[in-house]
Amino acid sequence: MTTYSLLGSGEFLPWSETMDRLVLERADGDGRVLILPTASAKEGDEVFDGWAAKGMAHYGSLGIEAEVVPLKTRKDAENPEFVARLEGASVAYFSGGNPAYLASPLADTPFWIALRERMEQGLAYVGCSAGVACLGDRAPDSDTRRFADGFWEPGLGVFHGVWFGPHWDALDSFVPGLSDFIVSSVPAGECLFAIDEQTAAIGDGVEWSVEGTSAVHVYRDGTWTHHAAGSSFSLDLT
Repeated sequence: MTTYSLLGSGEFLPWSETMDRLVLERADGDGRVLILPTASAKEGDEVFDGWAAKGMAHYGSLGIEAEVVPLKTRKDAENPEFVARLEGASVAYFSGGNPAYLASPLADTPFWIALRERMEQGLAYVGCSAGVACLGDRAPDSDTRRFADGFWEPGLGVFHGVWFGPHWDALDSFVPGLSDFIVSSVPAGECLFAIDEQTAAIGDGVEWSVEGTSAVHVYRDGTWTHHAAGSSFSLDLT
């Protein structure tokens, strides 16, 4: 069974414990969580290592085995040692940073190809913020603070015709007008999957449950639907 857990924000914080345990219950494998702070690599080793340490401390407090995969570049994603770490693992966890940068070193690499194959065998994908926003055909370059060419870059294309909006209830406090711009970017017939902060959508790509403190919002062809924490809904993103 394929499992996705898509967090609007708040990776490795106490609110996410329920989500972490639910994902491990759904996943196959040996119980290991692979922590991948890849999306933060552009910000330097101090930031990358900070997210890695935060992830290790979080899972250590839960008694869950975890390890950091120091994947920062395409060369790293071609490293057989890193690819081998996927074998038997239960969860691959991509934390926050720049969504477009996260997609760039992963796309069409041995690591990404092996990860997708392992997902078909029961490896769960957990993404927070950038780890969510990279999954469509287009991913935002969060270093770009203007709504112009260069904001949308190639994504990983896991879900076609789907645009993602993590941090949904806080976006306009980061960049005024950003939520309206994202909505206006969604073509007719495609959908926006927006997730509030400290909220997770857990599912198989079709059936979803909402955990956390707020809600998941789906926009298509001018219509919104809203799904509060504790609820379940059907939406085929595959």
